[in-house]
Amino acid sequence: MTLSMYACVHCGHWQRWFDTPPACPVCSDVRNALPEDGWDLVEEKTVDALLAADWHRPTPGVTGFRTVPSFGLGSTGWLIETGNGNVAWEAAPYYPPEALAEIERLGGIAWLGSSHVHGYGALWQLQRHFAPPVVAVGTRDLEWTKAFRVTWPVDETLEPAPGLTVYHTGGHFDGHCVLHDARRGILFCGDALKVDLDGTVPRALSCHKAYHARVPLSHGEVRRYRSVIGGLEFDAVATPFEFAAPVTTADVMRLFDHQLSGQPTTEALALGAGG
Repeated sequence: MTLSMYACVHCGHWQRWFDTPPACPVCSDVRNALPEDGWDLVEEKTVDALLAADWHRPTPGVTGFRTVPSFGLGSTGWLIETGNGNVAWEAAPYYPPEALAEIERLGGIAWLGSSHVHGYGALWQLQRHFAPPVVAVGTRDLEWTKAFRVTWPVDETLEPAPGLTVYHTGGHFDGHCVLHDARRGILFCGDALKVDLDGTVPRALSCHKAYHARVPLSHGEVRRYRSVIGGLEFDAVATPFEFAAPVTTADVMRLFDHQLSGQPTTEALALGAGG
């Protein structure tokens, strides 16, 4: 019996399975909403026929890959040029041939990782095509990695290239990690932060244990975020969905201090607002 790749149309999560999978584990988790019309899990050939590639460069040396139309959660895969082999962090829902060709033109992928399962996208496809020696995911999130093989589990920190460092934060997911680009001043923050944008202008920040279910982080989880992220200097953040600037370390600390000042909440805090 041949194993095939199947994607959940609702959230974009990929599974390697014998036949159409019985359900999507990511949609079944409390952090995601269930599809109102039931499961729609489709093979790779169906996804390939539906989607085209789109990419943009929000800042020099960083390219974000997406699909047109948007698929699943509509995630963005970031390709970060380092001068010492490219780092791919998070993944697009799928990589049509033109996206793979653009990554090859930019130098391929030497190191591949993701913050947590909501950013995995078609990470398995990048591993299959480019065979990078390192595929890094937090040790406590291995249960979500059935579609690809993790070669370097992350417990606390890992440095994929000079000036790029992965930090374990926990919180949103137990194995959740962020990637700090010290040279460019960017925090690839996974879902540690959600940015409300007015067009391309960041207006507010929030943090969540479960966004759809509106479950806030605990005080202990926020303190962990604060202790890790507070020591990192940045003036832009990149989630699995958007690039936002300016968003600074001070802005993020203001959000965390606000969360710690009383009952935690999933409400957004306006940038520049006090606690």
